[in-house]
Amino acid sequence: MTMKKKPFILGNWKMNLTLVEGVEFAKSLRSAVCDESGIICGICPPFVFLKDICLVLEGCGIFVAAQNIHSEKNGAYTGEISATMVKEVGCAYVLIGHSERRHIFHETDSFINAKIKTALSVNLKPVFCVGETLDDREDERTKYVIRNQLKEGLHGISAGQINELVIAYEPVWAIGTGKTALPEQANEVHSFIRGVITDGYGKEIADSVYIQYGGSVKPENAKELMTQPEIDGLLVGGASIKFESFFKIIETAAKY
Repeated sequence: MTMKKKPFILGNWKMNLTLVEGVEFAKSLRSAVCDESGIICGICPPFVFLKDICLVLEGCGIFVAAQNIHSEKNGAYTGEISATMVKEVGCAYVLIGHSERRHIFHETDSFINAKIKTALSVNLKPVFCVGETLDDREDERTKYVIRNQLKEGLHGISAGQINELVIAYEPVWAIGTGKTALPEQANEVHSFIRGVITDGYGKEIADSVYIQYGGSVKPENAKELMTQPEIDGLLVGGASIKFESFFKIIETAAKY
């Protein structure tokens, strides 16, 4: 069991909200959370909102993360966004390997690994997502799948770099379905992930790495999740696009 850290709460807006709604949300969040020192908090707006949201939150403790990047820094990749671009507009973090990128856009572990390396090369911190499908869980392959995702995704990542990453465990069967892994189930997988990191990098480094839970997180289950010893934070989807529900999650997490 690792020592509890400041809760790390990240809201992923996905393909939701308008620019006006997003800016208003960011202003509300700044007013309510900016001076909260007991928590690490950020949001992932769509690409086209990033600069505007970064300007609203400039000078505040709330960070902005991109939802994705390409593995190359530049080039003939029409429609793609580079790590340098999102870093330049003010992003501190980037989601990499989200289940929707893996399963809808068929991103491979090697591509995800390349993105992680590119992000780190421009001082952009990856939030590296791993998780199993419902079939994987029912076939008792959860640990096998997650070990492979971690092994491939972190290939070539040094001990000095691993602390720049956040790992997010998001069981695919719990994302957007209303189903949530039982807090004890989630904690067990978080403990397993930390064990894999321990095997590769040692216990001291593994204990310092943030591991978030994502998958139908809402105000009603935030306390149960955050009181688990191995859960360091929450990656929030649908509940993060309404200020009231996201703020309730932040308030709850700050207590635990």
